[in-house]
Amino acid sequence: PTTTTKSRQNTNTTTLTDHPFDHLAEEWNARARDPSTQQTLSSHQTHTIAHHTSTPSPSINTTMAEPTSLSSNSSPPAKKQKDLHGGTTNISRGKSHTDHLQRRKQIKQNLAALPSHQRAQVLSHYHGGGRSGELHSTRLRNLRQDDKNADISNLSSLQARNLSNRRLKPNMALQRQMSRRETKRLENAMSAADAEDILHTHTAGLVEVDNDMEKTVQLTQRQLKNEHLEEQVARNIYDLELGDYGPYKMNYDRSGRYSILAGQRGHVSIIDQHSLALKTEFFVQEKVRDAIFLHNGSMMAVAQEKNVYVYDEEGVEVHRLDGHRRVFGMEFLPYHWLLATVGHGGMLQYQDTSTGALVSQHRTKLGPCGVIRQNPFNAVLHLGHTSGAVTLWSPSSSEYLVKLLCHKGNPVTSIAMDRSGRYMVTGGGDSKVKVWDLRMYKETHSYNTFGGPPTGLDISQTGILGVAHGCHTTFWKPEALKVKMSQPYMKHDVNGKSMESLRFRPFEDVVGIGHSGGISSIVIPGSGEPNLDSMEHFTNPYMDTKQRREAEVRSLLEKLSPDMIALDPDAIGSIEESNLIQRRQRMRDVAEEADARKTAEKEAAKDKREKKRMRGRSKIAKKLARKQKNVIDENVEKLKEQREKEKMERQRARGEEEGGSDVEEAPAALKRFF
Repeated sequence: PTTTTKSRQNTNTTTLTDHPFDHLAEEWNARARDPSTQQTLSSHQTHTIAHHTSTPSPSINTTMAEPTSLSSNSSPPAKKQKDLHGGTTNISRGKSHTDHLQRRKQIKQNLAALPSHQRAQVLSHYHGGGRSGELHSTRLRNLRQDDKNADISNLSSLQARNLSNRRLKPNMALQRQMSRRETKRLENAMSAADAEDILHTHTAGLVEVDNDMEKTVQLTQRQLKNEHLEEQVARNIYDLELGDYGPYKMNYDRSGRYSILAGQRGHVSIIDQHSLALKTEFFVQEKVRDAIFLHNGSMMAVAQEKNVYVYDEEGVEVHRLDGHRRVFGMEFLPYHWLLATVGHGGMLQYQDTSTGALVSQHRTKLGPCGVIRQNPFNAVLHLGHTSGAVTLWSPSSSEYLVKLLCHKGNPVTSIAMDRSGRYMVTGGGDSKVKVWDLRMYKETHSYNTFGGPPTGLDISQTGILGVAHGCHTTFWKPEALKVKMSQPYMKHDVNGKSMESLRFRPFEDVVGIGHSGGISSIVIPGSGEPNLDSMEHFTNPYMDTKQRREAEVRSLLEKLSPDMIALDPDAIGSIEESNLIQRRQRMRDVAEEADARKTAEKEAAKDKREKKRMRGRSKIAKKLARKQKNVIDENVEKLKEQREKEKMERQRARGEEEGGSDVEEAPAALKRFF
């Protein structure tokens, strides 16, 4: 008998003839043809014999098969036709539109079953941020309004008819594509939320007490160093005695790896915070008012007596900014590569450090200014003036955006901003620390300081508020920005030294304090962000030279325009009207409304301002008398009536004494002669 078998290595059929194992094949075929044995054969008992013709020695390979009825005259299986054009005729398609709809429905059901905080976390990833859902609905509303008010006057009748037919007939292919993308976005949001829970294993932990009798404010740095902290963290608690060149200001770069020390008497140095080794040190032989890092720790700007100088990490002078004279304060905007300075003349200047060009300069018209901080949410600069006012500035506006009278009659000594851009903290000469809500531009509450006005303010990445006043430093919990708290979180004193600056170190629970005697570094548990965002430029403290070059290139490619700095940064991504006429009309209405408001303010101020009068009539007493001239008072009216009556009685009595009969009989024109 002839048996057709199939081998794993060779798919061609072979015929077993004159083989030593032919009797075995005959036996198996006979058992397969027997009806009595076919019923007992199972899928695990029916086998075929495979023969490898390529090997010299015979081998038997049994394969599993479904129970079939073998016959001697069965024809061999047909060969698959080869595709001459390549590929295969068996097409593997993806999920259908119905499958995507079912999958999306299942994901939404799972999302609804999650707790509220987990659901909010997934939706935040799905919308791309906290306010992205609101912006998405706003864009859709604007698009629908544009479709409703579309200008079709320039279209022909055929084009207008085609457009109306296209609106009535839905695009099913586009709807299916959008449905698939939405399902994929939901799946990615769920995966991102799960990954966030797994990867963010560290949380910022504050010091907690065991009972009500203990208070965290009583915990000192010596106790933390000797009893509670590990050796690697405890080494960040130290003091540098540098009284010969003080007072000092201290700043960190974006990664927290390097710190810059600027002594007022000309001493500038850079310290590696990982190894606590001195990296660079030089003396400029003149007064130093401020020093900050630029885009990373390799470049720094130093405000000296006359000009601002740019140095590299080795202390070599790279550039001198002649236009920035007698600068008191500086800020660097990392996403725009702008160096902002303000000084004795009250001139605010923006310098592009990537091209070296002067972007803009504005006169504040409020006198000398030395307090400047940026809002990390929208890159708007906040300036504190000696009149107690705080003004908000952007490069594209020649006038201030907002002006707040924070400390009436007292100069603003320091300003701090939180990461969300919602709260601003100001310190003034009245020894008060005020918290402002920038969403309403109103003061929420305030704290009093002792020992002197607050000379240094800063808010950590987790929201802890640090205040430097006199020879003391006080730290408040993040809840202190929202509600007024009765007692601080921690405190630290430097006896006999006046505080100059206070800065939190990024991604570490460390605070750098600059004072008249040098530098002090302390540990405030829970002040640093434990999770590092690797997508941010120059925030990796362990980057090497190659990574730093790549980060510089990517940062320059993604540099934002100075015109994009505004109070509401979300307005950049909004959609304007597609109709040019409507957009121009809206801009015209906004301009007219602003002009009308400005004119009304000028007229109100003109009415309040009194006209300059002649000599002697512009005295304070005369002005007050004129202001009270039209005031109606009941007591004053009674007094006037009484005086009139007394005057009439005196005139009548005097007339009777002088001969009142002649006066009464005389004509009215001659009464004045009596």
